[in-house]
Amino acid sequence: MVGLLHQTLSGLATGGVYASLALALVMVHRSTHHLNFAQGEMATFSTYIALMLIQAGLPYWVAFALTVVIAFALGVAVERLLMQRMARASPLAVVGVVIGLLLLFNGLSGWLFGFTIKQFPSPFEGNGGGGAFGGMVSDHEVGMTAVTIAVLIAMSLFFRMTKLGLAMRAAALNPESSRLLGIRVGATLAAGWGVAAGLGAIAGMMVAPIVFLDPNMMAGVLLYAFAGALLGGIDNPAGAVAGGFAVGVIENLGGAYLVGTELKLTLALVIIATVLVVRPAGLFGHVTVRRV
Repeated sequence: MVGLLHQTLSGLATGGVYASLALALVMVHRSTHHLNFAQGEMATFSTYIALMLIQAGLPYWVAFALTVVIAFALGVAVERLLMQRMARASPLAVVGVVIGLLLLFNGLSGWLFGFTIKQFPSPFEGNGGGGAFGGMVSDHEVGMTAVTIAVLIAMSLFFRMTKLGLAMRAAALNPESSRLLGIRVGATLAAGWGVAAGLGAIAGMMVAPIVFLDPNMMAGVLLYAFAGALLGGIDNPAGAVAGGFAVGVIENLGGAYLVGTELKLTLALVIIATVLVVRPAGLFGHVTVRRV
């Protein structure tokens, strides 16, 4: 029973990271109807920037905030300079461009920062804490969960209570009507890419102390996040967050008691395949029927 509780709590902690990245995937998908497969590589690149700032002598949280700002600007630049030009392209062409973007950021991370594994500092370790629940959850997992929940609450308030957040929701759901209401759809979509990149950067900085930092750090994390987004609903932000937490728990429990740690990545593939076959809209998504 103690082991089950430990795996569940640890799964909730890592599930928070998957939830952040799943939310980023949903934000891009709702606005463009495409998946940003480069989301993980962009997050890794931003995490390297955070490490560089920390090594330059900046306090962790200052480097954290600057990295989120830089990641936001990077996401806006990618949308304005590249993805905007693909607005009328075929879905296959967009997929090819996104995969190229993935390879570009992966190569840049290795070229600029090296391919060797690096240790990323945690702001929650070394403060004399003994974790929570009798040490079953580490200080970093507790802090990581707190940061993730705070970010998700802030994003919920942003989309519900700010003018920009409401404009982004409207532009994603109905761009034509939004233009008639005076909303600058292009600018709001670019801001959506920026926010998604910022969420990815936060996820990267939170998970890096656990998995260590290298150019391929987020490959597995992105797969779990994608599984969470599909499970909750690829068009439902709240559902994607719930799906991310659920996948974190499933990963830990399945790895510990079902398939072993070496094969637990296959659980994400099983979740993806099952959702696509049984309920493509996800648990909290909705099916859209169009007349043709």
